[in-house]
Amino acid sequence: MAKTPAQRIKKHGSKAAVPQHHLPPVINPTTDRSPQTARNNSNLIVIAGVVASLFLFWYVHLLTLDQLRQLASGLAMPDSLVGGFDTAYVGELHTAMNDDARGQLNYVHKTAGTLFPLIFGFTWLLLIGTNVARKALRWALWAVPLLFVVVRLWGNVAIDTALAAGTPDAGQVALASSLTVAGWVLFVLSLLTGAAAVFLGKRPRQKANSPSTAP
Repeated sequence: MAKTPAQRIKKHGSKAAVPQHHLPPVINPTTDRSPQTARNNSNLIVIAGVVASLFLFWYVHLLTLDQLRQLASGLAMPDSLVGGFDTAYVGELHTAMNDDARGQLNYVHKTAGTLFPLIFGFTWLLLIGTNVARKALRWALWAVPLLFVVVRLWGNVAIDTALAAGTPDAGQVALASSLTVAGWVLFVLSLLTGAAAVFLGKRPRQKANSPSTAP
């Protein structure tokens, strides 16, 4: 039987040959997890999010809502009215649309109309978080897309509620109109905050890469 290291030392003293045990090497020691690599990964996610947001914006506003006008005697859907709408317009739209048409609008709100603000909001949060280092400024910029998501989703529900009633309620219509206008304003502001975040993210790199001049 093979002797243990302790038995070999007891028998042979300092001349005992004790096998050396080595820890296994680190798995993939060449893996680079630098901040630059993490930033590049975030940029890839942002690019994918921007592409998905553009597609969903086109699908909701430029395709689906425009097609629904054919079911409403040419009247635009409330989501597309940047300046808002009143009770008379909602009443006219309710008369022009049957239950199936209103059901299709509700379905759009629950599917692509929900995915668009969620994906757009997530993408803009990541875009701002990647490029803005100052915590207070980052939270201030984050507030805009977060508000857009909340207002847009709330506006979808408010529009469906106002349009479902045979006799539109003035309060519900005013709420739906206000949320629609606020949603468009916050969408534009979100685009501006994203552009500002990209600008702020480029400034430190440009300053670090600029050649230093000798005194």
